[in-house]
Amino acid sequence: MERRDKINYYLDIAQTVSERGTCLRRNFGAIIVKNDQIISTGYNGAPRGRQNCSDVGFCTRDKLNIPRGERYELCRSVHAEANAIIAAARPDMLDATLYLVCVDPKTREVVPGVNSCSMCKRLIINAGISTVIIRNTPEEFTTVNVESWIENDDSMSGAFGY
Repeated sequence: MERRDKINYYLDIAQTVSERGTCLRRNFGAIIVKNDQIISTGYNGAPRGRQNCSDVGFCTRDKLNIPRGERYELCRSVHAEANAIIAAARPDMLDATLYLVCVDPKTREVVPGVNSCSMCKRLIINAGISTVIIRNTPEEFTTVNVESWIENDDSMSGAFGY
């Protein structure tokens, strides 16, 4: 029997965490790992005590035909990365790796080519996480050096005419 490689092992766990997601559009699972120890986990869902999209039966962004990656302020969910960061102590996140998986809730298939939104990127940077590994297929993944998000600051993309 061939042993599962470590990266896909952690991505498998993040994918299992995504099964707790309550979003009707996309279910994300995130885990933060440091020194081969899982520090925390997170999935996307409404803040504690509020109704989830899966409870109310609709997604506001879907109802308004908002494209993927836009108008996150209308989303009921706290993102998986944010929930994992909220659940961890900052010293445990310094130089840690965040593993991220997105699953389509209708098909249960992995959604390739995803990335953290701009707000989650900011949280990841401030948490001191050094690497994000994102699943593209059950075996393939993309590794992101968080330093590249600092060097290529997407918040300076001309939105204010600078």
